[in-house]
Amino acid sequence: MTATTASPVDTTSPDASSPDRPATPPRVDFDTEPARYRHWTLDIDGPVASLILSVDPTGGLVGGYELKMNSYDLGVDIELYDAVQRLRFEHPEVKAVVITSGLDRMFCAGANIKMLAASPHAWKVNFCKFTNETRNGIEDATANSGQTYIAAVNGTSAGGGYELAAACEEIVLVDDGSSAVSLPEVPLLGVLPGTGGLTRVVDKRHVRKDRADVFATRAEGVRGATAVQWGLVDETVARSEFDAAVTRRATAAVEASTRPSDAVGVVLTPLDRRESDDQIEYTYVTAELDRAARRVDITINVADNDPPADAAGVAAQGVDYFPLALARELDDVILRLRTNENDLGTWVFRVVGDTEAARAYDQQLEDLASDWLVNEIRHYLKRTFKRLDVTSRSLISVIEPGSAFVGFLAEIAYASDRQYMLEGVYEDVDPDAEPAVIVLTQSNFGSYPMGNGLTRLASRFYGHDDEYDAVVRATGIPLDAPTADELGLVTFALDDIDFADELRIVLEERASLSPDALTGMEANHRFVGPETVETKIFGRLTAWQNWIFIRPNAAGAEGALRRYGTGQRAEFDTGRV
Repeated sequence: MTATTASPVDTTSPDASSPDRPATPPRVDFDTEPARYRHWTLDIDGPVASLILSVDPTGGLVGGYELKMNSYDLGVDIELYDAVQRLRFEHPEVKAVVITSGLDRMFCAGANIKMLAASPHAWKVNFCKFTNETRNGIEDATANSGQTYIAAVNGTSAGGGYELAAACEEIVLVDDGSSAVSLPEVPLLGVLPGTGGLTRVVDKRHVRKDRADVFATRAEGVRGATAVQWGLVDETVARSEFDAAVTRRATAAVEASTRPSDAVGVVLTPLDRRESDDQIEYTYVTAELDRAARRVDITINVADNDPPADAAGVAAQGVDYFPLALARELDDVILRLRTNENDLGTWVFRVVGDTEAARAYDQQLEDLASDWLVNEIRHYLKRTFKRLDVTSRSLISVIEPGSAFVGFLAEIAYASDRQYMLEGVYEDVDPDAEPAVIVLTQSNFGSYPMGNGLTRLASRFYGHDDEYDAVVRATGIPLDAPTADELGLVTFALDDIDFADELRIVLEERASLSPDALTGMEANHRFVGPETVETKIFGRLTAWQNWIFIRPNAAGAEGALRRYGTGQRAEFDTGRV
């Protein structure tokens, strides 16, 4: 992981003047590989992989704190995310993944407290968001890749350490009289276990709410048989029997997996990325950064070659296969813009290319869905589109001649907050152009669900069943602007007399509004209908944690984050809001 030019200090943060503030948060590079890991070791033993956490105390992404007791920061999680991705794509033979610690009697102490106390607010928020997405990716691998994650908790697991374990399908805790699991954020730090802990305890592990209340306010946590009885872990085992118990569970997971044993993985080679101050360019994705307008224009170019003939051809192309290459590039640009470019609040998407080529790739993803690699690509696209759903930016899609919002590429339009479609052509530019169309396919009705379990179209037409049914009946039909407008598939369909001015006005308006208000508005509009573990984590839990992070009880000079480890008790404003 490479840190480049530092960004300005967030002087609006209540902790910006801290005397023990770490170095200014860097511009973050999400590129890494196992040979460069400082904190994790990835060990492959046939169908079982081990991810061993031994955090380098001096290896913080930002200076000014030590990563003691296997505590982590964003850099540790970037390595974990990379490892999870590589296990899915590079190691089809792996059917069980054991997450454990390389330290004696310490599994993981959670997010580093000094890092949290001294980081600007936006840094904390993006850190928690990325951590949540990584934990969700672990659960997605268990659910959809035949790679069962098992937490071998061989020492104390506190806060984010227990949240990491809770993201695994099974948890085995060593029973040595001292090792415990805990969520001590409320009693010790005045914040929340903000990477899914509260939600997974009750929704995933089905811990009774009164016991969950005790657990989340008991700083020392729960150990041994009580942890099993309450449902906080699945098994507790004496240290002498611990390795055998973990092996037994891993063996059972291997036997139950449908993942192929004889497939050849795809190596995730470094991305071809070219960067300047105002552009990030890949093979298929280009982001133009307009700092004066506080906007990014993101263009996705559809591959101009035909898809390979079959699954073997997909495997042969590997990382060059268009849908996989696109998922990697879009994933990377989202992370870079979200972390490094906080002031660029509006992202404008265009998808350009041949609609028939886009349709062919989309159909191939559906036809070969049972192939292990195509399955991984589809789920990677799903997770990348979900990153858009939870990104705190205004998302606008522009549909004009030359556009290819077809099938899985149309998900970008419906992840956007608005869609502007040109009716007809630009008469003064290219009067002979083909007017833009949208093509919905089978993939838009179930292949790439949102975190609420609904498709983006089902979310768009929530409570309007007749309109949704009409859209379903239009599957496979090229829809021009008047038809798309009539079906409710675009926000505005405008002719070339009004189109440019209307788009300019909305983008200028967006840049003039309060970013905080827009973020809250967009987050509330995007997720309708049922609440899931995922939407709770990114909505209810994250919203409260973000608010708590800037309150004086946590982040003030006398707050719990500041005074932790000093021997002084925090001073709380006792009023409840």
